[in-house]
Amino acid sequence: MPLTFIGIDPTTGDEESPTVWVDEEKQELVLQGWKPDEATQAECAAFTVPGHAVGIPDHEAVVRIPARMTAMIREACDAVDRASGIR
Repeated sequence: MPLTFIGIDPTTGDEESPTVWVDEEKQELVLQGWKPDEATQAECAAFTVPGHAVGIPDHEAVVRIPARMTAMIREACDAVDRASGIR
């Protein structure tokens, strides 16, 4: 199933486009955002959670999404919930 477009950063220009999609089949949010600066990347990589390895696995990434997109992320969460029958 194709991705469902939810929204793009309303202040985006030609060079930037943080975006939110939903993959209803996989029941996942798909987020496009800015790459973090080195300090943020290092802080995330050093974060510890009991029972989990420290660091960011090679198959994962940290992205930054502007807070002004919160409503879009909520909408995407609701769409995934509807697709999975959660409520």
